[in-house]
Amino acid sequence: MSDTIKKIGVMTGGGDCPGLNPVIRAVVRTAVLKYGLEVVGFKHGYNGLYHNNVIPLDLDAVSGILPIGGTILNSSNKDNLFQYPFEENGKTVYRDVSDVGVENIKKNGIDAMIIIGGDGTLTSGRDFARKGVKVVGVPKTIDNDLACTDYTFGFDTAVSVASETLDRLHTTAASHNRIMVLEVMGRYAGWIALAAGIAGGADAIMIPELPYDINKIAQALIARKEKGRKFSIVVVAEGAKSITGEMHVNKVIADSPDPIRLGGIGTKVAEELEALVGLESRATILGHIQRGGTPTARDRILSTRYGSEAVELVMAGKFGNMVTLKGDDMSYESLEDVIGKNKGVDPHCEMVQVAKGIGICFGDE
Repeated sequence: MSDTIKKIGVMTGGGDCPGLNPVIRAVVRTAVLKYGLEVVGFKHGYNGLYHNNVIPLDLDAVSGILPIGGTILNSSNKDNLFQYPFEENGKTVYRDVSDVGVENIKKNGIDAMIIIGGDGTLTSGRDFARKGVKVVGVPKTIDNDLACTDYTFGFDTAVSVASETLDRLHTTAASHNRIMVLEVMGRYAGWIALAAGIAGGADAIMIPELPYDINKIAQALIARKEKGRKFSIVVVAEGAKSITGEMHVNKVIADSPDPIRLGGIGTKVAEELEALVGLESRATILGHIQRGGTPTARDRILSTRYGSEAVELVMAGKFGNMVTLKGDDMSYESLEDVIGKNKGVDPHCEMVQVAKGIGICFGDE
């Protein structure tokens, strides 16, 4: 155990996610109750690190936050201190201001940083580790697409929300003999669509990893109609792509480190299926509802394990690593090996084969 660690800094970056507050709570309670450490948090992610917006995190500060969604530290997904935007003469220029962040960490007497975030946030975490900051990362994304860990917190909550939505869509679909298309998040990975589609009894699932032929989806729904099942449920991941490789980009945000915003494919699919199948179709875009609200029990437990293990890595001096879940065990991997690797659905995995076995169409065959 390290006897040089007296004070830990915590921050959350990227999109909000159910389970962030339980992670913060676990970090604080483990650090304070088990090791007698002081904990502080930077508000609004790397923006707070740059502006030195820091608050104390004691037991009172984290009391009652276990069931609350979002993050008490707030978050930002636009502040990369290694490429920070400034306005000069009416133009946006980018500078590396990471030394300001390093100086603020030193100024506050912080011995180690626990950085909670997805690929973008942890990329900067790795870069700060390269500059000598003692960093431990905690993986966060509802998309479940971070490499080297089996599950990320927030995923189970997102799937639960999507599954409940599908339950509700079933009743209105059956009442009106409609095709109901549900678009879910996931970026370039189809984990949410796959899991929610199985749990919610979907008739078709469209994911990025299995490019779809809309005609094959339509044929499957026509076959249902001919058997007297005059409604269908379709789940489509926002990053699903057709056999031509086309993805539906909603907009591009120039000042964001991750400028491409997917979305809207659900409406496109509903319009195409209505024309091909001959049934009235409606699209529901679940959007940020998947990110909000109370985390499930599974996510609360997983978040607590991640937060507690992050402190253990700090005290063991295992810096430059990200906490991981491998099977039933908490472990860790180097941030160098995690960054930039998207963990998509294996098209041949057991879950896909189960879905196909029970008659769910992916439009690929």
